[in-house]
Amino acid sequence: MTPKTYPLSRRAFLRGVGVTVALPWLESVPVWGDDRTGKGGSEPPVRLACLFSGNGFHSKEWWAKGEGDAMELGKVLDPLKPFRKKLLFLRGLYNQEALYGGIHSCQTGNLLTGAHLASGGEIRSGVSMDQVVAQRLKDQTKVPSLVLACEPSIAALHKNYSMIYSSHISWSSPTAPAPLELYPALAFDRLFRDEVGKADKSVLDAVREEAGGLRNKVSQSDQRRLDEYLSSVREVEQRIEQAGKARRLQGWRPSLDKPDQPRPADGLPQDIDQHMRLMCDVLVLAFRTDTTRVCTLKLNNDHSSLRFPHLKVDYMIHHLLSHTDGADWLKVNQFFVQQLAYIAARLDAVQEGDRTLLDNTMLLYMSSMLTGNHEANQLPVVMVGGGGGQIKTGRVHDYLNKPNRKMCSLYLSVMDKMGVKLDRFGDTAERLTEI
Repeated sequence: MTPKTYPLSRRAFLRGVGVTVALPWLESVPVWGDDRTGKGGSEPPVRLACLFSGNGFHSKEWWAKGEGDAMELGKVLDPLKPFRKKLLFLRGLYNQEALYGGIHSCQTGNLLTGAHLASGGEIRSGVSMDQVVAQRLKDQTKVPSLVLACEPSIAALHKNYSMIYSSHISWSSPTAPAPLELYPALAFDRLFRDEVGKADKSVLDAVREEAGGLRNKVSQSDQRRLDEYLSSVREVEQRIEQAGKARRLQGWRPSLDKPDQPRPADGLPQDIDQHMRLMCDVLVLAFRTDTTRVCTLKLNNDHSSLRFPHLKVDYMIHHLLSHTDGADWLKVNQFFVQQLAYIAARLDAVQEGDRTLLDNTMLLYMSSMLTGNHEANQLPVVMVGGGGGQIKTGRVHDYLNKPNRKMCSLYLSVMDKMGVKLDRFGDTAERLTEI
């Protein structure tokens, strides 16, 4: 029988629902295998979360100096004292495009993109860093990314810029911000409630139809090779199944395979502190179950209208409070940083081999301006977590008087740690070599 040939891209693999099986060498089919490289399956993955709160911070209390346990923190960052050895304080980074316009919208809509924002009511930014990573890693997890929020989007025009920019930091395309999930119950459902049964069947069952079609088109000797190969796959699959039941498998696995907390109630929580805490819990669950490795959590909008009765600060909305720089403003700042500290504590309590889940995560926390007076010539940025052991933490890096202090340089370094390596992003091709 004369061997038949097929295009390499079509027959290098057998594909089924949620399954890809590499083919062995067959004389009838030119197969060269998969030339992609990656980390072994026993290595815990790196996760990325971008947290945002609008309107900046207290002008005198956002600072850090020193290293490790001896690091001193401004009062805004008091909640992060337990994590001084696991954080980076980054001073002096800025976004060139945020200097145009001098208002909230054009300081927020490009925070994670570094792109020029269209004015006149038009909506155009760029693809944000988190969504670039999510698109590159989308085949590795059930949910490519979570985009969570605690305050609804604003639909208005302010000084010739759309307030959509003030409401979104995550952009799936230059003209489309990623949809916000405001409801904790629906965010929970996205992690755990859809049907996954088809992907749970045997690997061979998933590719059986395509394997049968290929078998009818190859030589008799290749039919024997294919049968022997598929039988060996099934044998290994059965051994893995039995080893799994006996809890004998080694290597990394998610610390949870189902939620360890109840589903939140339908609707929006009445109190903002409860709302934020539930969203923090959803983020932690998503990383523990490996449902996603990329998440953004927008704690409030820039130009925010939130009030804080639980802090006894109910007399003024967040945006107006940001211009006061007093004791109540500091109290609200600390409340936001407490959400970051809560997430860090929960991640740090989960052991993954020699490291913790926090050690395998990058929590990037930032605002659209340094202070409530729209100061954007430097931005407040702090990172907690080790990025899978790739980041030397417990340090302060000051870029204020350095030639390269672009936010997009930080993003290139962060994306490198996620295995997504780009020649350039936004307005730069340089990385921050210290990170």
